[in-house]
Amino acid sequence: RRIEPWEFEDFFDPRQFRPETCLLYEVRWGSSRNAWRSTARNTTRHAEVNFLERFAAERHFDKPVSCSITWFLSWSPCWECSQAIGAFLSQHPQVTLAIHVTRLFHHEDEQNRQGLRDLLARGVTLQVMGDSEYAHCWRTFVNSPPGAEGHYPRYPSDFTRLYALELHCIILGLPPCLEILRRYQNQFTLFRLVPQNCHYQMIPHLNFFVVRHYFF
Repeated sequence: RRIEPWEFEDFFDPRQFRPETCLLYEVRWGSSRNAWRSTARNTTRHAEVNFLERFAAERHFDKPVSCSITWFLSWSPCWECSQAIGAFLSQHPQVTLAIHVTRLFHHEDEQNRQGLRDLLARGVTLQVMGDSEYAHCWRTFVNSPPGAEGHYPRYPSDFTRLYALELHCIILGLPPCLEILRRYQNQFTLFRLVPQNCHYQMIPHLNFFVVRHYFF
């Protein structure tokens, strides 16, 4: 089913921290241009595991036909979900997976960071959602009013850049450089960069990155 506009904005605004995960997905078989599209969410288990178990139960892999899966996730997978994804891909080598995420789930946790690196080692494409992905999801998965298909939310690119930079640090095996401070009573969230020497050595363009504090 399609989700409502308010649901999309609630789940996929990179400045918000709704704890549940929303998963939008597309599946293509072989060279077909037709895609099977739907949504999944957390229940008693994470949305990624729900998808994998349902997909394995409902789809047959007895034919050597390639399968391409694209996920749009409001949170990146935790380390346990990364393990489940890796096991699924090992069982079904004809499947390729691309993951686009809005936010990084507990990115300071080394198990989560290693889980994402393990996915990349298995050939999974992992990227932070940008403007084109938001536009695609809005047109494809959101029950937008007639004529409003192009009026998708435009979020400040600063947040996307911060998450993309942190994902790059994860890929390189560097410690976290993004710090997120939340204060519920004062109702604001602070995003800030805290790079170390190793970040400047491994990511030269950080020398030209304007380090600012982002409040929300």
